[in-house]
Amino acid sequence: MIAINDKDFYMLVEYLQKNFGINLTKKRTLIESRLNNYLVSKGFADYTSFLEYVFSDTTGAEVNQILNRLTTNYSYFMREWDHFRLFKDRVLSELAANVKDHDLRIWSAGCSTGQEPYTLAMLVSDYFGKDKVNWDSTILATDISLKALDAAKSGVYDDDCLKSVPSNWKMTYFNKQHDGSWQVGDALKKEVVFRRFNLLEERFPFKKKFHVIFCRNVMIYFNEQTKRALIQKFYESIDIGGYLFIGQSETIDRGDYRFKNVMPSVYQKVG
Repeated sequence: MIAINDKDFYMLVEYLQKNFGINLTKKRTLIESRLNNYLVSKGFADYTSFLEYVFSDTTGAEVNQILNRLTTNYSYFMREWDHFRLFKDRVLSELAANVKDHDLRIWSAGCSTGQEPYTLAMLVSDYFGKDKVNWDSTILATDISLKALDAAKSGVYDDDCLKSVPSNWKMTYFNKQHDGSWQVGDALKKEVVFRRFNLLEERFPFKKKFHVIFCRNVMIYFNEQTKRALIQKFYESIDIGGYLFIGQSETIDRGDYRFKNVMPSVYQKVG
């Protein structure tokens, strides 16, 4: 195992914090374990020369390699089901009644390998049924990791990942592969648009406000200042009456925002 010295460790941590909001101050062992094989494969014997190489790469490809290895992209379908139940039973009925232009705007921020936005797309399709053709409900799904986005776009998942998906949904929205895996069908793929996006952008570029934003288990990587700034940007990007879903281990200080707590880790913009 190649050890990282203090200078290189703090240099890398500061760079990731400043540019991507990722706080790995207490993750020295994780950095070493996840980057070790990559350093060896690139022919480096120490982090000093490796980081010089990374930071001199003007294409950004090497930084992406680091991000792909250091950000956890573990997910599965129906994860934190209480959120999806509320989305199905309450949120969609409110939106169906109140969104007059039939332009439903949902953002899965930090979508990882795609299970969350595909789950949302199935719920939307299931809710509207035959009336779905009258709605523009394409879901925006973003992540910082190109590796995760590539996996999401391919839409291939093993049985374990789909263990909570109802059998009728598997038959409707997925195609069973020869190796036993499942691939998202073309109809469902069309319901999700995947894009690379850095949540640390000073201003979000979206022209219209969202009705629903899911950003779950992303802010655990951020320090308090970065998290507060992100919540403020989310607040500004949500329509009045819209919903923000965060991870069940995450919280926000509602005193600074006009959010109503609907249930643990679910908030509604009230003004």
